Amino acid sequence: MFETLGRFTYRRRRLVLALTGAFVVAAIAWGTGVFGSLANGGFEAPDTEAYRAVRTIEQTVGRTGTDVIVLYRSDSQTVADPAFRQTVESHLAQLPAAEVLRTTTFWGSKSPAFVSKDQHSTYAVLTLAGADPEERLATFRKIASQVRTAPAGLDVKVGGEVAVFDEVNSQAEHDIVQAESISLPIVLILLVVVFGGLVAASLPLFVGGLAILGAFVVLRALTTFTDVSVFSINIVTMIGLGLAIDYALFIVTRFREQLALGNDVETALSVTMRTAGRTVAFSGVTVGVAISSLALFPVMFLRSMAYGGAAAVLVAMVAALTALPALLAVLGHRVNSLRLPFLRRGGGLGSSEHGAWYRLAHSVMRRPVRYVVVLVPLLLVLGIPFLQAQLGGVDHRALPAGSDSRTVTEVLQSDFAGAGGSDVLVSARTSSPDSLAPYIAELRRVKDVAGVQLGGFKDGVASVVVHTHYTSQELPARDVVAGVRAVQPPAGVTVEAGGDTAALVDLLHVLRERLPWMAGFIVLVTFILLFVAFGSIVLPAKALLMNVLSLSASFGAMVWIFQDGNLSGFLDFTPAGFLDATNPVLLFAVLFGLSMDYEVFLLSRIREEYDRTGDNSQAVALGLQRTGGIITSAALLLIIVVGAFATSGIVFVKMIGIGLVIAIAIDATVVRALLVPATMRLLGRANWWAPAPLARWWKRYGFRETGPALEEPAEERELSRA
Repeated sequence: MFETLGRFTYRRRRLVLALTGAFVVAAIAWGTGVFGSLANGGFEAPDTEAYRAVRTIEQTVGRTGTDVIVLYRSDSQTVADPAFRQTVESHLAQLPAAEVLRTTTFWGSKSPAFVSKDQHSTYAVLTLAGADPEERLATFRKIASQVRTAPAGLDVKVGGEVAVFDEVNSQAEHDIVQAESISLPIVLILLVVVFGGLVAASLPLFVGGLAILGAFVVLRALTTFTDVSVFSINIVTMIGLGLAIDYALFIVTRFREQLALGNDVETALSVTMRTAGRTVAFSGVTVGVAISSLALFPVMFLRSMAYGGAAAVLVAMVAALTALPALLAVLGHRVNSLRLPFLRRGGGLGSSEHGAWYRLAHSVMRRPVRYVVVLVPLLLVLGIPFLQAQLGGVDHRALPAGSDSRTVTEVLQSDFAGAGGSDVLVSARTSSPDSLAPYIAELRRVKDVAGVQLGGFKDGVASVVVHTHYTSQELPARDVVAGVRAVQPPAGVTVEAGGDTAALVDLLHVLRERLPWMAGFIVLVTFILLFVAFGSIVLPAKALLMNVLSLSASFGAMVWIFQDGNLSGFLDFTPAGFLDATNPVLLFAVLFGLSMDYEVFLLSRIREEYDRTGDNSQAVALGLQRTGGIITSAALLLIIVVGAFATSGIVFVKMIGIGLVIAIAIDATVVRALLVPATMRLLGRANWWAPAPLARWWKRYGFRETGPALEEPAEERELSRA
């Protein structure tokens, strides 16, 4: 199949490249418009009690959310000064009534919560026009410059939910440009070193560009049917560029290797596709399956990551199997052009039969028990901090210190008594608000409730606001939600509790409920794919265990860094004391896929050598020799690409970048270079075992890199009959 594809792309190379060019033009013209179609937020779980409560209140009683908070301060005047009031009210009065539906101030509400402890600051709450977050964001952008223009004598800072969305969007766009400006020059230099020439080095970037543009097209199409988070662009850039470079690296290296053996261009390309092309296809499907499992969660942020990640992997794989071979067919031996004299040995990764990686494999296999006994407990110990993980939600600390939106929230929490607390919003369906009096009295007796008030009543729905002095992310605030939900309403009254803390509680419940299904889906499909690829049920089981070890160490590091705050000064972030609840789920899917990526590359070459020699130890050593340098180079390049996102100003994006760097480094060194040879030596011939019926099926239908004509090794025939 893949050999046929290789010959087809060789013979139709100009057609394939012409179609690729047309696709690029269309993607640039239409796909890049995805930036204006992406949604904000998406961290809440729909169809939960918290979601329904707020939706019911907004659709009946009316929206009461703090869309925008405008913080005013004067060093010379107090809020009680008439001049202070006049300046603030004049500033607010200039805002268009069509855009700002309601304005709440100290002078209108008489609430002391609107006045700072030193009496020199106050704030106004703006409710904006718009039926959904995207419309309200569009409204805010129309008035943003006007709101942020400080009147004479006052300092103005703007925050609130919509302003946070606006700042996060701007920061995300800035981070992508910054990450690419950091990573691409370094990646190009490393590719030149790896290949020893400019032409070959440019090919992975060519595939990377196609992967990113193609993913943009897919996401733009998806936005016409469903909401897609703005953060999907981050994973498209990370995964699309990173995996495209990996795939191109393997295919170009194998193609040059075949040319060096004296094959003509068509033969070299067909052999490359039959071997490396097949491996890339299996890797792409495996990684895509792992990332697409995020779609099992009804959380828009995670679903969007599934869309973006799977699209990037799919397009990278297709581009590496079609456009890249066509370009190699056109280039032929010119793929080695523009070689740099001082790097003329480049491109020979793993070409020596008995090089450093071969010697390392044999060194490990001479003492396999020692390596397993030392490394497995070490990785498990590194994962111990994750046992103490605390999960929370995204708050103002996700933004860089000093940003306006974050500063406003911090000032409210520190300088305004009671203003920094969170509210539990209760929707109560009742025929009369008077029937809620006993219920409200009971709510006031709930531990840590600072106050309860009836927010409004309309069309049989009342809103009850339960205030606490805790912020929405503090653990005691979750106890308040539990206490509120435990209060029984009067007969004939149905209630549901929402608000930021309640939404977080429900999100955690949904994640816990769906996580086993996600893990089961990944394990089952990955196991099947690896069996189809290698004809063994032992290797897939071992690969899954190796993934657990590398994931354990990575998650432990995440807790140690981002929850406990170690290295926070060096990495420039403010520790929140918890991990964003969606990040471990996202990292699990992405890291599992990337770990399998390198597993497939290594085991494919080992399987090829085993088919040729029938010697397990020799196959492991030769397989590692042939792929060790390539996997290390691919891992280093991927680390550069994803590590650039560690410079992000958004903490949970920074966490994704750091988490991927740690996991890739552990996986490409400790796991692939040491644990895999050690465990395969211990298992011996059992590596290739499968029950006789499955072995017969694989012999007939399975995918061998070396082609169906080769005879099965004698050792494998014995195992198949066992």
